[in-house]
Amino acid sequence: MKKKYLYIAILFLGVITACNQAEDKITESNLDTETPDLNATDLWLRENITTPYNIDVNYQWDEGRVDLDRYLYPPTLNKVVPIMKVIKKVWIDTYSDLGGEDFVKLVAPREFVLVGGSNLNPSGTRTLGFAEGGKNIVLFETDLVDVKNKSQVTRFIQTIQHEYTHILNQQVRYDEEAFKQITPGGYTAQWFNPADEEERFDIANSLGFITDYARLNEGEDFAEMVETILTNNAEDYKQIIDNIKAKIISNAVANALDNLDAGATQAEIDAATQGAIVTATPEADNAIALIKAKEVIVAEYFKKSFNIDLYELQKLATDNILEAIK
Repeated sequence: MKKKYLYIAILFLGVITACNQAEDKITESNLDTETPDLNATDLWLRENITTPYNIDVNYQWDEGRVDLDRYLYPPTLNKVVPIMKVIKKVWIDTYSDLGGEDFVKLVAPREFVLVGGSNLNPSGTRTLGFAEGGKNIVLFETDLVDVKNKSQVTRFIQTIQHEYTHILNQQVRYDEEAFKQITPGGYTAQWFNPADEEERFDIANSLGFITDYARLNEGEDFAEMVETILTNNAEDYKQIIDNIKAKIISNAVANALDNLDAGATQAEIDAATQGAIVTATPEADNAIALIKAKEVIVAEYFKKSFNIDLYELQKLATDNILEAIK
């Protein structure tokens, strides 16, 4: 037994000796532990985005973050701060003012990935951005936005509002079943057909969808409702709704007139026009009612889940777009 203990002691001493010898051979780390040099853009991002909101902004090229089969490139350096100023003003400041200073700190993507060019899809559509599991938001076309142009800034901010809605939905679920049942038969993976964008929109609007992309599924439908409301003030949003109704009726009239013989009399033209208006008006009213029913669920979601009035959020967000482009 003593011999056994002796062997164990010798083995233990051998291990200690071997460890000491190994430690003696350790050299300096091959990892670069030096603090990286920060340019003026990095310093601005750290001071205004990363430190106060714990959101990293990745604008340097990383091919692992994008599709390798697309022609994509990093943003021009001097575009980064202007575009992030717009994002801060219209998105961060808006939610912070109404939801509280900690709202974005607690519920936000932890990274923005900026890409300079367009992300074109085989279907002919463009991907303007996407959220990955609520952790980050990838934004395309940052080089193509004139930050002093209202329409371009509004289009870009639509992507932010849309993707952030997905992140909010992951934090607090909306009533998905109730929302889906408003237009249950209208969803389709082929939302991008037909190829003509105006025709796609007309079809979507007539079925009770605010945009063509809203037809993909109820989650995208919800986000499209939010982005449309938050990037159009109350008057412009009402105009969108009114235009949808008018377009449904005008399309019906155009179709009725196309079905007339070339030698149709004025009386026949008038009769066809009036008949189309009478038939299409209730159809148009129904389409608007469906969109409005979705709007009700969206407004209830913001109020019950985050104690935010959707229409106050709309006013502040659209006012901040005007402030951002000054």
